[in-house]
Amino acid sequence: MSAPLTAHKAVTEKLNELCKVVEQKFAADCLCFAGPITFGVDDAIRDAVEDLSQRKASAKREKLLFILETTGGYAETALRISDAIRHHYKTVDFLIPGFAMSAGTILVMSGDSIHMDYYSVLGPIDPQVEGSDGSLVPALGYLIRYQDLLRKANQGKISTAEMQLLLAFDQTTLYAYEQARDLSRTLLEDWLAKYKFKDWERTETRMIRVTDAMRRKRAKEVADKLNDVKKWNSHGLGISMEKLRTELKLKIDDFGQDPEVHRLIRGYHGLFTDFMVKMGHKCAVHTSLKYRSLAS
Repeated sequence: MSAPLTAHKAVTEKLNELCKVVEQKFAADCLCFAGPITFGVDDAIRDAVEDLSQRKASAKREKLLFILETTGGYAETALRISDAIRHHYKTVDFLIPGFAMSAGTILVMSGDSIHMDYYSVLGPIDPQVEGSDGSLVPALGYLIRYQDLLRKANQGKISTAEMQLLLAFDQTTLYAYEQARDLSRTLLEDWLAKYKFKDWERTETRMIRVTDAMRRKRAKEVADKLNDVKKWNSHGLGISMEKLRTELKLKIDDFGQDPEVHRLIRGYHGLFTDFMVKMGHKCAVHTSLKYRSLAS
């Protein structure tokens, strides 16, 4: 006698079904993740891609579609995630139905292609670090504030209260923040040049052959702009597909141009995130094989 159908089983079976349709549409294995990019998430994503890779050869594809939604997290974890998925897949595309901020933006830049629509946003690459209360806090805000106070002190324009704030900054902590900032920039520059710009062969206007040095220079320009928190005014302010295209000159594929694909992605992602909320899960990963809750 078969086991009774539960609400949990019914939803996960529907998620598996929708995920398989997404895989067919994009001719890729599909992995959907939502939650902060914190330690332990990399292990769960590694396990998910290993499960996909262990399917029979006829079922495995050479491309992975990574559907991502995250408020951000650690650049170190983003690096481990990228290493894990690149070990199993030659091509990796990222699709952002809603938002991918901070370390999420860095991870997205490791993709060969980026899929967004008018509602999708990325964020500045302001690295997040663990605060005194254990929560994630943006590091660049602290560094910018410290530099502003230091500049005032050097100019002799600092108040007594501001001097007390300046002296309160812990130098070891500031150094850790600087390392986090530098790692974020390095990863983004390396990944853009290696993956996103790999097919950039000639310039658009003069048709000059593109060199590796030109790719790295272009990647640095993008990193500079995404690292400029003052330009975007807020750590949590989203950068739309249109701004990425016009201000950063990045090629972004608009999945909203195909109504059928758009409905499919919205339906699959919507059910996935709604199920997470109903179950009280703050972090989860899903493939056509399994739904995994990482934290509750």
